[in-house]
Amino acid sequence: MQFRNIAIIAHVDHGKTTLVDHILRQCSTFAAHEALSDRVMDSMDLERERGITIQSKNTAVFYGDTKINILDTPGHADFGGEVERVLSMVEGALLLVDASEGPLPQTRFVLRKAMEAGLTVIVVVNKIDRQDARAAQVLEEVYSLFIDLGANDEQIEFPVVYAIAREGKASQDITNLGETLKPLLDLIVEHVPPPRPSPVPTSGAQMLVTNLAYDPFVGRLAIGRLFNAPIKRNQTVVHFREDGQRNVRAQLLYTWKGLRRHEVEEATPGDIVAVAGIEDITVGDTIATGDDASPLPRIKVDEPTIGMTFSANNSPFSGKSGKSLTARQIKERLDREALSNVSLRIEDSDTNESYKVYGRGELQLGILVEQMRREGFELTLSRPEVVKKEIDGRKVEPYEVVVLDVPDENVGAMTQKLAARSGDMQDLVADGSGRTRLTYRIPSRGLIGFRSDFLTETRGLGVMNALFDGWDTDVGPMLHRHNGALVADRTGEATMYALYKLLPRGTLFVSPGDMVYEGMVVGEYVRENDLNVDPTRAKALTNFRSAGADEKQVLPPPRQITLDIAMDFIDEDELIEVTPAAVRIRKRVLQGNLRSIVRRTDRDDG
Repeated sequence: MQFRNIAIIAHVDHGKTTLVDHILRQCSTFAAHEALSDRVMDSMDLERERGITIQSKNTAVFYGDTKINILDTPGHADFGGEVERVLSMVEGALLLVDASEGPLPQTRFVLRKAMEAGLTVIVVVNKIDRQDARAAQVLEEVYSLFIDLGANDEQIEFPVVYAIAREGKASQDITNLGETLKPLLDLIVEHVPPPRPSPVPTSGAQMLVTNLAYDPFVGRLAIGRLFNAPIKRNQTVVHFREDGQRNVRAQLLYTWKGLRRHEVEEATPGDIVAVAGIEDITVGDTIATGDDASPLPRIKVDEPTIGMTFSANNSPFSGKSGKSLTARQIKERLDREALSNVSLRIEDSDTNESYKVYGRGELQLGILVEQMRREGFELTLSRPEVVKKEIDGRKVEPYEVVVLDVPDENVGAMTQKLAARSGDMQDLVADGSGRTRLTYRIPSRGLIGFRSDFLTETRGLGVMNALFDGWDTDVGPMLHRHNGALVADRTGEATMYALYKLLPRGTLFVSPGDMVYEGMVVGEYVRENDLNVDPTRAKALTNFRSAGADEKQVLPPPRQITLDIAMDFIDEDELIEVTPAAVRIRKRVLQGNLRSIVRRTDRDDG
């Protein structure tokens, strides 16, 4: 049996999961009685809802006498920890690009990692049936991207395949696609090298743990690529941890066929393997056999750049919808997440009720919170803050390259908003069809709170992508939010009468009938300062009819507060209350007589 291990690199919505669907179908991976669903690799609810890959997964197909292990890589830089683990298990990668949009920032991030790992890349130009497809120009952009990333002579000579993933067609000849993905599969077998030898040669088997899974019957599963020699079921192996080593037994072994794990008596070197029965094993550990057993280099990932404080929910509505309420339960869940997510860092804070969680970006932390919310947790979150440090005696902060694709009429507003956030324009390209692509280099904290402004300004027609671009000089104070908040001054049920009277004051976040409490933010004020309001006030009933007694009161729909919007909106004196039933914004200090309504606008938001 031969093996080929490949990763798929693609930007969001470029057809990665659809391509895998058709590979699985055409390689007869499913039994005749199995129901075939679309996007089978997107197994998480959040992945299907958002259309993105969050957690790396692997599948395997048999093509002739070759087993092809396919590993899915997240397309977003916030999930870089997943990317780096995946790329350590493969020798090749499919770079999937849209025939109209071309390579985008997240594609650049993962491709750079793949080239640094020395992987063999096959370029797949997908969606060539689009009316606005420009395959030739996109291919030129891919060549330019490889050159920008420092590709050597061997890497720049990549093979190209043209495809329509949703129809399961591919060919190296754009004028004759054929009816199957056979040309792509043939190219994988011919062009991608077989599994490489171990970087630390020994006579026995070696496996670097690059992912973890959990099975309710056998417990924790350690997943990785096997080097050098086979491992047998119940064989004694050496478990190399960060703090030492010990002898353990590999009780059960699994490999993949399609999306399912299959128990085997012996695992073959070069294959992707799961080992069960080793307690406390974690990502980065090594499993090895033989008299000269030695560990493989531990996985290194980029440092976290964004942090948030997770605390137990102490609002007046605490415990109404959640089942996991205590700081201890929150800490256990965060520790469990950190076991498999090497790009996440958990630190204790000044109190026993809160913890600092550092990740690669707002999206990664938001996904974690959303998962916890759906699991029944209640918690409060602080505003995202960037990590700052000193290099050679100079205070530095993380920077990002952000690419905005906007309608031409929004270019002026975007340049004005990004300039106020210390953005530096790198490029401006108009495509001649009414849209312009802007490229900026900007401090990471300059993007906190920008996404909601961006979507509002472009009326949802803009596309925004950001990529971490290293550390640079701290730019100093930066204004986050211009407007203040409308803050409830008592607990009760919001009424139509009160909210209608508040309309001239700003944008509302609540509807009639919603429960509010003192210190809860119920809207955005039109002025810079905060305003304490009573959203529960009812109309006084008298024996006299007023002139406007029969006037119909109509409220516009309130702004829906999602977790992403709340993370963008809140200031440093506010918190996000997250429960399974609702996401609310509140003040840190709930009592109105203990906090000021004056907001500082000259502070350093970082």
